[in-house]
Amino acid sequence: MNMRLSLFVLILFTSATMLAQETFERAVYHKADDSLQYRIQYPVNYDAGKKYPLVLFLHGAGERGSDNESQLVHGSKVFADSGNRNAFPAIVIFPQCPKDSYWANVDVDRSTYPIGITFHPDQKPTPHLQMAADLVNSFIKDGKADPSRVYISGLSMGGMGTYEMVQRHPETFAAAIAICGAGSTSEVPNYALNTPFWVIHGAEDNVVNPIHSLELAQAMLEAGAKPRVTIYEDANHNSWDPAFAEPDFLLWLFSHTK
Repeated sequence: MNMRLSLFVLILFTSATMLAQETFERAVYHKADDSLQYRIQYPVNYDAGKKYPLVLFLHGAGERGSDNESQLVHGSKVFADSGNRNAFPAIVIFPQCPKDSYWANVDVDRSTYPIGITFHPDQKPTPHLQMAADLVNSFIKDGKADPSRVYISGLSMGGMGTYEMVQRHPETFAAAIAICGAGSTSEVPNYALNTPFWVIHGAEDNVVNPIHSLELAQAMLEAGAKPRVTIYEDANHNSWDPAFAEPDFLLWLFSHTK
């Protein structure tokens, strides 16, 4: 790639990121003595008297922090795109998990790669996954979100959070897209028939083994569900790049209603 083309690509990426930061407003959800920072994008020409579809997007471990900005690095540009905003008017929420927390209740062993993962579905959810769930419920209770059109997606750590969120709230989500994630297969029968899943992973992922996604998809099939499964043969851990480039990424998500 020559210098002029590289500069052009950089300008496009920077412009798209700035657009996402402009369309997503800063907000904080408070609960007891804790809080959850998040960014929220309302539909164009938002009407407070209407109920809209709601999308919860969970970022990866690398975007954890307290700046209420890093969580927009991956995925927000898809939702901030003007064409997508007009085609799919929705409330979109990107919460940020602090550095010392995790979306899923899981032990992660980073001494080897792919990482070792042990889930604890019998234990309580992490505080910030619980606050994310409470935040979604607050929009439903306030009449801002259409309870039949609530969706979730996430990547890596957020993919793990996506499985766990649906696992713990099997009646809430109309559809879910989990990218390079993992989860407890023992819990799949409790939600497989309630929430359609699009399971996405890269075959060359050296961080989160793609076997995790395949095992979850197998468990869904055994439970009688029909997940959509996409394995990118040449993708490593950043399988979110080809995932977000899928022409029907949002169409598939919003096509489902409870």
